[in-house]
Amino acid sequence: MKTQIFIVTGFLGTGKTTLVKRILQFSDDLSKTIVLVNEFGKTGIDSALIKSTATADIVELSSGCICCSLKTDMIQTLQILQHDYAPERIVIEATGVADPLGIIEALDDRMLSAYFSLNKTITVVDSEFWEAREAFGSVFTSQLNQADILLLNKIDILDPPQLSVILEEIAVQAPKARIIPTLYCNIDPDIFWADTKKADRKKNASLKPYDPQKDMYFFVTGTMTAKEAGFVSFSFQTTAKLNEALFFRFLDTVPLNLFRIKGPVRFAHKTMMLNFAGGKWQWQEWPDEASTHLVFIGWTVVKDDILEKLNVCMITT
Repeated sequence: MKTQIFIVTGFLGTGKTTLVKRILQFSDDLSKTIVLVNEFGKTGIDSALIKSTATADIVELSSGCICCSLKTDMIQTLQILQHDYAPERIVIEATGVADPLGIIEALDDRMLSAYFSLNKTITVVDSEFWEAREAFGSVFTSQLNQADILLLNKIDILDPPQLSVILEEIAVQAPKARIIPTLYCNIDPDIFWADTKKADRKKNASLKPYDPQKDMYFFVTGTMTAKEAGFVSFSFQTTAKLNEALFFRFLDTVPLNLFRIKGPVRFAHKTMMLNFAGGKWQWQEWPDEASTHLVFIGWTVVKDDILEKLNVCMITT
C-alpha cells in the first residue's frame, strides 16, 4: 500500500500550523504518521507541536527539511522516510510562499510514484486578506487551484453578507475544493483524513458506530465559543423515508455557509451514510435502516429554512 501524502498550504499567518496541531490532537491513531514542516531557516518538524500531541508516535527528523523549491531534496527526504519508517501517512506543511504544484509534480517522479500517493491538498486562506488576493501573485492562485479542501479561516472578522460574497468568489476560483469557513482552523479530523478521491465504500467495509454528538466539535476558541461567533448546529431526525431525487435536489441548494452535514439518510429502498463538507458529498452504505438522523453545522444559517426544505423530501403515505 502506498504512503498517503497530505499537503497543507497557505500563505504565512493563515493558520496552517494551528490546523496541523488540531488534527494531531483530535485524531485517534497517528502511529504511522509523519509530519514535515518547511519554513525558512527550519529543519525537521516543530517540536512544540509534537510535544503537545500525547497520542502520536511521530518521527522528528534531526535534519531533512522539505524544501519545496528543491525537488531533489524533497525526493531524497521522502525516500529516506519510506525506507526507514514505512509510514502510512505523511503530512507536509509547506512554507507559505511554496507552490503546492511543485510538490505534487515531484510525487509523480518515477523514484516516488511507486511508493507515494497524493491524498489531498488542504489550503488555508486568511479571510482578512482575501480582498487583497491579487497582490499575492501566481503562487496564491496555484494554492487555490490545487485545493481539495479550502479553509476560509478567521471568519469572525467578517459579517454574514461579506462571508457569502467571499464564499461565492472562492467557489469560482477553486471549483474542485470543499470550502469550509473556520475559526482557528477548527474542523473535525474525519474531513482532513478521509479519502475524497475514492468512490462509495463497499458494503462489507468496516463501519464506525455513528454518534451525532461527536460531530459537535464546538469548544471554546480563543475568547469566545463557536456559538457566540455565529456558528450554528442543529439536527433533523425522522423515521419517514425520503425521496431520493428531492433530497439530491436539496443538496444542490445548500448554501456555502452550511458546510457540514453528516448522518444516515433513509430512502425508499436503502439507507446511506451522508458525509457532506464544504459543498461536496460522499456516500457510504449503511446497515441500520431505522431512521434519518442528520447533524448540521454552519455559520449564520437559518435553521428553519433548512428544515422546511427537508420536510418537503419526506415521502408521505
